[in-house]
Amino acid sequence: MPTLLIVHHTPSPNCQVLFEAVVAGATAPEIEGVRVERRAALAATASDVLAADAFVLGTPANLGYMSGALKHFFDQIYYPCLDATQGRPFGYYVHGGNDVTGAVRGIEAVTTGLGWRLAAEPVTVTGEPDKAQVAACWELGATVAAGLLT
Repeated sequence: MPTLLIVHHTPSPNCQVLFEAVVAGATAPEIEGVRVERRAALAATASDVLAADAFVLGTPANLGYMSGALKHFFDQIYYPCLDATQGRPFGYYVHGGNDVTGAVRGIEAVTTGLGWRLAAEPVTVTGEPDKAQVAACWELGATVAAGLLT
């Protein structure tokens, strides 16, 4: 059974709403046959990444960059997973107070280095998430999970 790994840093209520929407999309009843694993960014390991077939990453934008927790995740898994995970699909969402540009740039730089393949449009949110942004996160989770069934 293919595995989707959701790696997230969820320190705020707004990030929690987005995370829950991604999980709801990935675990929708119509998507059968995909195991969905959730790991906090500070707890996710290279073994988790090597065991997964696709990824969804979630982070707040902190001080113009991805969270330190997500950066720590990337630092821990980069070299152990570099060759083995090239070409694997991923998606991501970022929440910020007013600007997410630096966080997006950082995620794209690291995932490009890893050779991961973007499988769904990223979701970027500033301020309180509206219904359309929450729905976009649901769609993100569903799209990456359903992609494992093809």
